[in-house]
Amino acid sequence: MTTTGRLLGSGRTADVYEIDEAWVLRRDREGWGDAAAEGALMEYVRGHGYPVPRVRPSDSRTDLVMERLAGPTMVQAWAAGSLGSENAGAVLAGLLRRLHAIPGRVIHLDLHPENVILTDTGPRVIDWGTAERGDPGLDWGMSAIILAQVALSEEPYAEPARAMLTALLADPSDLTPQGLAEARRRRAANPTMSRDEVELLGEAEELIRSLMV
Repeated sequence: MTTTGRLLGSGRTADVYEIDEAWVLRRDREGWGDAAAEGALMEYVRGHGYPVPRVRPSDSRTDLVMERLAGPTMVQAWAAGSLGSENAGAVLAGLLRRLHAIPGRVIHLDLHPENVILTDTGPRVIDWGTAERGDPGLDWGMSAIILAQVALSEEPYAEPARAMLTALLADPSDLTPQGLAEARRRRAANPTMSRDEVELLGEAEELIRSLMV
């Protein structure tokens, strides 16, 4: 097992630890994912020029060693006033389009502002544990419904999330009614969702449909 340093952050299912100045370890607490497969997919899209952290080869299901990135998440940059909501939505849209242009129909399925780190060399996408090969319309649907849930919540980021969602869907995209319906189904089945979050899904879908170009 990789030796770790201080805890840098925690998400719903994983913790991130310092290894040294160049590398970090993300450790899955729940054992749901496959870190080795995730790392291999990240290297595949990176090989096609997509902006992801470098990873070290591993056969672990729980531990992913990856490049340590310097910079805020989109959410942190918005809170600091260095990133506008509309710009954030446009960046997300661009990242989705770039990903779906890679051969093999790779979809991220969790591409939202907390999973984009703004480095000196541009945005980098993290957290590929849910990624698979599939329909781009589903990927657009997942990003949209995540933003819509926040937009309809009582969280302090509700207003900027709505603006980000509007910007995400401002131009014609690959979002389809079928992709949106499947995104809602998957989101409802996600065991990390709270009851309040699940209850917002119907209204979230209606909001997205009202914004689809």
